Amino acid sequence: MEIRDSKITLKLSEDSNDTTSMLLKNLYVSCDPYIRSRMTKHDRPTYVEPFPLGTPITGYGVSKVLESRHPNYQKGDLVWGFTGWEEYTLVTSPQQAQMFFKIEHKDVPLSYYTGILGMPGLTAYAGFYEVGAPKEGDRVFVSAASGAVGQLVGQFAKLTGCYVVGSAGSKEKVDLLKNKFGFDEAFNYKEEEDLDAALRRCFPQGIDIYYENVGGKMLDAVLVNMRIHGRIPVCGLISQYNLMEPEGVHNLFCLITKCIRMEGFMVSDYYHLYQKYLEMILAHIKEGKISYVEDVAEGLESAPSALVGLFSGKNVGKQLVVVDRE
Repeated sequence: MEIRDSKITLKLSEDSNDTTSMLLKNLYVSCDPYIRSRMTKHDRPTYVEPFPLGTPITGYGVSKVLESRHPNYQKGDLVWGFTGWEEYTLVTSPQQAQMFFKIEHKDVPLSYYTGILGMPGLTAYAGFYEVGAPKEGDRVFVSAASGAVGQLVGQFAKLTGCYVVGSAGSKEKVDLLKNKFGFDEAFNYKEEEDLDAALRRCFPQGIDIYYENVGGKMLDAVLVNMRIHGRIPVCGLISQYNLMEPEGVHNLFCLITKCIRMEGFMVSDYYHLYQKYLEMILAHIKEGKISYVEDVAEGLESAPSALVGLFSGKNVGKQLVVVDRE
């Protein structure tokens, strides 16, 4: 990754038939693990194309509309959606324009729309409620539990009446899970010599729902600790993204013997639930039922190191970058 200075014309086209273009000033950009997979050339088709060489990274962010020909957005509107890691972004196609949501609720921090009120929040909601299908009393395990998604999944589980355990990579994060987010138990996976033993200690009766964020050895250990008819929503596999050869999983036979449903999902398939989610989560925030922790880096130039830090566990909470605090 490198930072480039270049000049663009901050003006929309003169095409009278243009009804989708917008000029955006970017305020916040989101650092998310999936971005790493877009930096790799894939031999087979994947859900999202790699970044073209020499072009800005794109991802979720919060922006202000400076000019607009789109009927749904006016000058001065605030939006969140798929923008560039750049100070200004030109939206020039209907496909781009469809990736934005107008921000109507401004009585919460704007940065929340990179996290709890944006893509990670909807990811946590859809994965847990729609794919995980929780019931009161379920035993729930969340890996990468202090991250942008995991911290919400754990709190959703507690609100549903579940017993919740999370794993994280430092004492600070473990304390955060138990003392701020209300997890029943948490452990530092880096200090556990035997992940199977750690899970048996925390779940003597087994796991009903495993919200999967990491893959690898953790997934293998979880499979043998799942209960009959357990559910595994697969959100991510962050432990595998930087490996030249992905690790194999050895305990897949448990999917059969324990009748486990393991299902991957894409948040874009659940965008139609966003308004429903927004109503729920805003009420929880205002009533103090949900907490959210952000890790904020200042300046676009800090974005590369902030992204890289995700894969060593440097961040505490949702990682985002301030481009302009206007």
